[in-house]
Amino acid sequence: MKNERKYFLPYQMRWLKDNSTIKIWEKSRRIGATYVQSYEDVRDAIVKKVPSVWFSSADESAAKEYIEYAEQWAKLFNAAAKYLGQVVLDSDRDIKTFSIEFTNGVRINALSSNPKAFRSKGGKVVLDEFAWHEQQERLWAAARPCITWGYPMRILSTHNGKSCRYYKFIEDIKRGQLDWSLHTTPIQLAVKEGLVDKITGRKATEKEKEEWIEEQRKSCVDAHTWLQEYCCVPVDETSAFLTYEMIQSCERDNLLDEEIKGDLYIGMDIGRKKDLSVIWGLEKLGTSKFTRIYKVLEKAPFKYQREVLFKILKHQKLRRACIDATGLGMQLAEEAQDYFGKYTVEAITFTNPLKEELAYNLRIAFEDKLVFIPPTLEVREDLHSVKKITSASGNIRFDTTEKTDSHADRFWALALSNYASLNSSGDIQVVSRGKRKMTELTKGYMNFSPRSFKHLF
Repeated sequence: MKNERKYFLPYQMRWLKDNSTIKIWEKSRRIGATYVQSYEDVRDAIVKKVPSVWFSSADESAAKEYIEYAEQWAKLFNAAAKYLGQVVLDSDRDIKTFSIEFTNGVRINALSSNPKAFRSKGGKVVLDEFAWHEQQERLWAAARPCITWGYPMRILSTHNGKSCRYYKFIEDIKRGQLDWSLHTTPIQLAVKEGLVDKITGRKATEKEKEEWIEEQRKSCVDAHTWLQEYCCVPVDETSAFLTYEMIQSCERDNLLDEEIKGDLYIGMDIGRKKDLSVIWGLEKLGTSKFTRIYKVLEKAPFKYQREVLFKILKHQKLRRACIDATGLGMQLAEEAQDYFGKYTVEAITFTNPLKEELAYNLRIAFEDKLVFIPPTLEVREDLHSVKKITSASGNIRFDTTEKTDSHADRFWALALSNYASLNSSGDIQVVSRGKRKMTELTKGYMNFSPRSFKHLF
């Protein structure tokens, strides 16, 4: 059909023009992926490029929507097609399909999610929301042979963690182990290429686009949903040391605007070129700790880092600071100790056992909702990025493999600040019992005589 660009946005056109045998779409929700896929399938059916199309989604409503799209495209092509309604393919195994049939004999079938539905079938295969199928391995085992004679396969889905077959496919493609075509369209890219314009029916301003994206983000119940459903970022909560639920339950607005009245505890993780330097300050009020200082220094000269740190350490409410003295941080930590004293500043050398103690102390604080942090995406992602890794020899280490702007530097700065609050008994206080007259203290001393104690012997 001519004028395809009239109906589709750039990212949809890229998908449509890709004639790879197997292509997979890592996508945001509601960007028109199924819409353009149904167009491709109708086009293939009309020219009899395939003998049939077998479409499967995670639920029946998606199958119905797909067939409705296909009917619309058939009319637009002026192709004679008959909607067959729901067809029973196998009553014994309860396999049904919604189908339309073209005059050339090609059928487009929207199947249930039952893997057995693909058995003994041949033709083009479309697996929609593949990551959300309950029986992915069985579905793949049944669907893959359908394209043995060179028919195309299409896999479209949002993410659903890192333990599913869909995620493994994408990782294998990125590593070059699968020669499939990969398309990635997060909501931000879709908006950039005209999604909001199409929804509103006019050219949206950059501000309107940003506000629209923010509105979608806020409508999500948590960051976990936003990342997977809209941003093409798989989330595996089973391996996260701090889950999104734990982190978000401790987020509070306007923390950095409050005046510090309680005891202040500082943690600093030091970097220079590759990693960030982060200074985190917690105010302790009772058993709760509130973020009051949060400084991120990126590629900052050590001279500047020293100025910023020392200004904070001079705060009258400061009780203790724990500073990363591993590698690059050694000199800055020593200078801080020399200036403020070793009681006030503790130089921390990271070891695996100490990191484990720092990490678990912080997790306990989150679990008990005793530490409160700013509700920013950069903080949330940094804290969530840390994973507990157990080596083959049984050793435990904490690291991150996530794509954040730091190497969990915010996590460790916060952990150090929390550690400082747990390992300080406060200032040494000298308490006077009040003044006494010297004459009262020495009264009777000059009258001392051994005879006065004679009765004791």
